[in-house]
Amino acid sequence: MSAAAVSQAPTDAIETVVVKSAVVACDGDGGALGHPRVYLNMGEKHSIDCPYCGRHYVLDEAAAGHHGH
Repeated sequence: MSAAAVSQAPTDAIETVVVKSAVVACDGDGGALGHPRVYLNMGEKHSIDCPYCGRHYVLDEAAAGHHGH
Protein backbone atom coordinates (compact mmCIF):
# COMPACT_ATOMS: atom_id res chain seq x y z
CA MET A 1 0.00 0.00 0.00
CA SER A 2 2.88 2.39 0.55
CA ALA A 3 3.77 2.11 -3.16
CA ALA A 4 0.39 3.58 -4.07
CA ALA A 5 0.95 6.49 -1.70
CA VAL A 6 4.39 7.15 -3.22
CA SER A 7 3.03 7.14 -6.77
CA GLN A 8 0.28 9.60 -5.75
CA ALA A 9 2.65 12.10 -4.12
CA PRO A 10 4.31 13.48 -7.29
CA THR A 11 0.97 14.37 -8.90
CA ASP A 12 -0.08 16.22 -5.74
CA ALA A 13 3.13 18.27 -5.79
CA ILE A 14 3.01 19.40 -9.44
CA GLU A 15 2.87 23.16 -9.68
CA THR A 16 2.42 25.70 -12.46
CA VAL A 17 5.05 28.41 -12.81
CA VAL A 18 4.44 31.51 -14.96
CA VAL A 19 7.70 32.61 -16.63
CA LYS A 20 8.79 35.51 -18.83
CA SER A 21 11.13 33.53 -21.09
CA ALA A 22 10.47 30.66 -23.52
CA VAL A 23 13.62 28.95 -22.19
CA VAL A 24 13.56 27.90 -18.55
CA ALA A 25 15.86 25.92 -16.25
CA CYS A 26 14.42 23.38 -13.83
CA ASP A 27 16.27 21.52 -11.09
CA GLY A 28 13.29 20.28 -9.12
CA ASP A 29 13.75 23.06 -6.57
CA GLY A 30 14.65 20.49 -3.95
CA GLY A 31 18.34 21.24 -3.39
CA ALA A 32 20.12 17.91 -2.94
CA LEU A 33 16.76 16.15 -3.26
CA GLY A 34 15.92 17.78 -6.61
CA HIS A 35 17.00 16.50 -10.02
CA PRO A 36 19.72 17.42 -12.54
CA ARG A 37 19.22 20.92 -13.97
CA VAL A 38 17.59 20.75 -17.38
CA TYR A 39 16.93 23.59 -19.80
CA LEU A 40 13.51 23.46 -21.41
CA ASN A 41 12.74 25.33 -24.64
CA MET A 42 9.06 25.98 -25.37
CA GLY A 43 9.74 26.78 -29.02
CA GLU A 44 6.51 28.10 -30.55
CA LYS A 45 4.37 26.69 -27.72
CA HIS A 46 3.44 28.70 -24.64
CA SER A 47 3.97 25.95 -22.07
CA ILE A 48 6.18 22.98 -21.26
CA ASP A 49 6.44 20.30 -18.57
CA CYS A 50 9.67 19.20 -16.90
CA PRO A 51 10.32 15.55 -17.80
CA TYR A 52 11.79 14.89 -14.33
CA CYS A 53 9.39 16.48 -11.85
CA GLY A 54 6.40 17.41 -14.02
CA ARG A 55 6.48 21.08 -13.05
CA HIS A 56 4.38 22.96 -15.61
CA TYR A 57 5.89 26.17 -17.01
CA VAL A 58 3.60 28.66 -18.76
CA LEU A 59 4.87 31.65 -20.72
CA ASP A 60 3.45 34.93 -19.41
CA GLU A 61 0.97 36.38 -21.91
CA ALA A 62 2.84 39.70 -22.03
CA ALA A 63 6.13 37.91 -22.78
CA ALA A 64 4.50 35.62 -25.36
CA GLY A 65 3.71 38.62 -27.55
CA HIS A 66 7.33 39.82 -27.56
CA HIS A 67 9.27 36.73 -28.73
CA GLY A 68 9.16 37.79 -32.40
CA HIS A 69 11.26 40.64 -33.82
